[in-house]
Order: sequence, then C-alpha cells, then structure tokens
Amino acid sequence: MTRTTIVRPADVSLRSAVRLALLFSAIKLLIHIAATLWQRHIGVGYFRDEFYYLMCGRHLAWGYVDHGPIVALQARFAETVFGHSLLGIRILSAGAGAMRVFLTGMLCWSLGGRRSAQALAMAAVTCVPLFLGIDGFLSMNSFESMFWMPCLLALIMILRDEAEGTDRRWMWWSLLGVSAGIGLLNKPSMLFFLVSLGIALLLTPQRRVLFTRQAAYGVALLTVIALPNVFWQLHNHWPTLEFLHNGRVEGKNIALSPPAFLLNQLVVIGPWTALVWIPGLVHLLRRADRRWLGLTFLILLVVMIALGAKDYYFAPVYPILFAAGGVAWQARFAKRETVQRDSGLAFIGAIATMFVFSAIVFPSAAPVLRPQAYWRFAKTLHLPDTETENAERAALPQFFADRYGWQENVDEVTRIVNSLSPEDRAKVGIFCGNYGEAASLEWLGHGLPTVISEHNTYWLWGTRGLDGELMIIDRKTSVEKLRKYYEEVQVVGHVDNPLSMPYERHDIYLARHRKMPLAPDWAESKFYF
Repeated sequence: MTRTTIVRPADVSLRSAVRLALLFSAIKLLIHIAATLWQRHIGVGYFRDEFYYLMCGRHLAWGYVDHGPIVALQARFAETVFGHSLLGIRILSAGAGAMRVFLTGMLCWSLGGRRSAQALAMAAVTCVPLFLGIDGFLSMNSFESMFWMPCLLALIMILRDEAEGTDRRWMWWSLLGVSAGIGLLNKPSMLFFLVSLGIALLLTPQRRVLFTRQAAYGVALLTVIALPNVFWQLHNHWPTLEFLHNGRVEGKNIALSPPAFLLNQLVVIGPWTALVWIPGLVHLLRRADRRWLGLTFLILLVVMIALGAKDYYFAPVYPILFAAGGVAWQARFAKRETVQRDSGLAFIGAIATMFVFSAIVFPSAAPVLRPQAYWRFAKTLHLPDTETENAERAALPQFFADRYGWQENVDEVTRIVNSLSPEDRAKVGIFCGNYGEAASLEWLGHGLPTVISEHNTYWLWGTRGLDGELMIIDRKTSVEKLRKYYEEVQVVGHVDNPLSMPYERHDIYLARHRKMPLAPDWAESKFYF
C-alpha cells in the first residue's frame, strides 16, 4: 500500500506577520528596559507590591490570599536568575507586555489583516498608557493578555480551519486549555473572561465549536491545571473570597458608575487609540462570523461594571479590538497604493501620531520624572484623577507614591535593632502593619530579626516562632493602642518621607512584655484586605 504525504505550502503571510510582530515586540521591550534603567538613575525604586511578590516567591505555594501562584513563580525565577537587579526583577513582566504586542499582531493576521493592518494594530497596543504602566514592574497584570488572547486566537483558528477544510482542533483546544488553565492560576479575572467568552459563543452560530470532543478535552485540561489552586483555597478556607468580600464591604476601591467606568476606559487606554479599537469593535459586531468576539468584549464590560471592578481589570481584552481595528482600517483604505503593496508603513501618519501622544503622557503612566518635574507636568496637562482606591491621598498618585519611603524605613528599623543590647537583639521580632512594610524589610534589610504581619498571606505564614515578648512595632498606630497588648511601650523611631503614602509615615515603637501569648492571639489578628 502506497502512502502519500501532502505537504502544505508555507504560509508566506504568516512568516511576514511573525517578523513584523517580533519587531514591534522588541520596541515594546526596549521601552521598558530603558524606563527601568532611567528610574533607577533618578532614584525611583521598587513598587510596594514587588516586595510582596518577591517574598511570596520565597514561599512557593499553589495559592495566596490576594493573588495567584504565577506571579510568585515569576518572582522566584527572577530572584534566582537576576538577584536584586531591579531590571532583572521586572524583565519578565516587560516580556509579557511584549508578548501582548506580538499576540495582537498574530490576532490581526488570523482575522485577515496584512502588514499594514498589523502594524497599525501593534502600534496602537504599544501606545496604551495603562499597558505602559503595568508592564513596567513585577506584577500579574502584565501577564493577563498573554493568557486571554491565545484563547481567542485558538478559537479563531478553529473556525478558520473549518472554513478551509483543515482539522487541527486538538492542537488549538490544547493551546486554549493550557493558556486558560495557567491564566486561572495567574489571576481570578480569567474566570470572568472565560464565562463571557462562553456566553458570547452560545449566543451565535459559532456555538458549534463548543459541542465537540476536542472542546471537552480543552475544558478538562484547563480544569486540571487550575485544580491545585482550588484545593489550596479549600484547604485554607477560601481566603481569596474573604479578601474580595472584605474589600467590597469596606469600600476599598472607588466605585465607578457605568458612565464613569466607560470614560475611564478612554482615559487609561488612551483617547488616540480609540481611533483603532472602536472601529475594531464595530467591525466585529457587523461581521456575523466574528460577532462572538465583539459580544465577548461587551458581555465582559457589563460583568466588570456590575462587579465594581477597577478600570484596569478590563484592559486585557483590548488586543482583539486593536487587531480588528487594523483590519477595519485596511478594508477602509484598500485602494490606497501603500495598502495594496502590503507596506507596514501604510498608516505611518496614524502610527506616528499615536507614538507622539503616548510619549507626551508617558510620565503619567511610569515614574520617569523627578517629583518636582512631575508636578509641573501634571499641572500643565491638567491630568485627570485616575486613582482606583479610597485611600488617603499623597503628594503623588498612589501608583508613584508606593515607590517612596521604603529604604528610609529599612534604615530606621536597622538603626533601632543595632541600638539594642545583644540580649534583646537575640530575641526581638518585628511586627509590621502591612505586607509592603514587612516585605520591604525582608528584601532590602540585612541581618534583621524575624518579620511578621497579619496582612493577607503574611498572616498565613504565622508568627514564625516569635513569642511576641519583645517586638519592634513598625506600623501606624499609637502608644495607647499598643498598651492593650504590652506592659511597656516606647517610641524609638519615626519615618516621614513626604512622597510616600500617608499611612507609611508613622512612629516606630519598642514593646516589651506582651500581656497575652502571641500565638493564640494570632487567629484574631487576621487582616485580609
């Protein structure tokens, strides 16, 4: 019996799309490398959450109170490979941002976009102010699009293969299952995206892709990948749900009305990029074969508004609109000579304009200006208030203020420790009010005593063997409050960086002779917020 092998011709457009996507991805990566090096030069250091993620990386687990395990794994890898290099700590998040740009180009190609459309789409997503901010530091947020968008790409390719008479469903559903499963380990918002995607498919004829053996396999795959986190949540009494509940009940986040939420989208995504993503949304909704993509966006928008989500929780879905926007503009100017030649510079005017506007507002997305220069910049541009939490305001936006005061706090605590007698130094512990204070002491300090905190995952790590008999209290409190727990309390230090958040400016106390044992009292001290 003779077997023949059919060799499909190489897809020249795909090779071209990949090369162009790699170019734009490199530009995005270089922007963040340069920004981090410049921040280091002007004295802007770590962001509060970076310290926390780094400490979580030293305590690897299948879950944490307020985030998934992927960012801790990211932090552990970065510390292992790059040590205390600020650029090294942030390089994977910058790489994830570059991958978002790459995936935008691939999505545009999958929708039929050529080089002109791909370049416009990738330029637009590169110029989003919010992405320029969240991709510039160690975080889970930079990775979200990297897990959301492959799900859409896989489904687009399944439908495209179906139209071309090709069957690669097992491969594409594997991609979707792995991407969605890891995405669920990255951040719970992946679940809302998947639910919105599923509803959108069920509302359109494309629902047929869900009722196959391959689809069942993909869903099973993502479930198996995500299950360890579910078991961890169950074992620890669902701390993430408690954390979210507390934040909602206590009004942690600023509640936005639907119009305000929509207006904020224009601000954080960039008004100039709306000229690409809004036509992209219209294009998706008008095309019957692509309407499920537009509906996914709209359903997720309703879900996020209903949940009172922060504006940036919705941002990972935008690449598909940018991709479709490139296709829409390509169709609109199909007769233009540069579009017909398949030039990546066909929309060079629009691309240049977006980069100019993005460069102008870049200091509002990343702390690349010294404080005095930033204040002049914000006043000149009349920047709107984009705070997302109901915290006491600082001289700088919270996203910037949370990068100041940490080294001063470490230096003051170190001074206090060194002033103790050898006997006291051998048994003293440090009790911090939040994970930023605790984790910064562990990351920036050298030879400091054991640090504990009741805040979020730090509470799960417990008292770490401390009996609480002699403690340095590094938190915003008062002598009167501490005397409910200790026989002797004295103020021994003070931190007051005017650029830090107000709750990070406080006295530091030395407390002796705890009135009740620390370990039994620990269960009542839990602070998930």
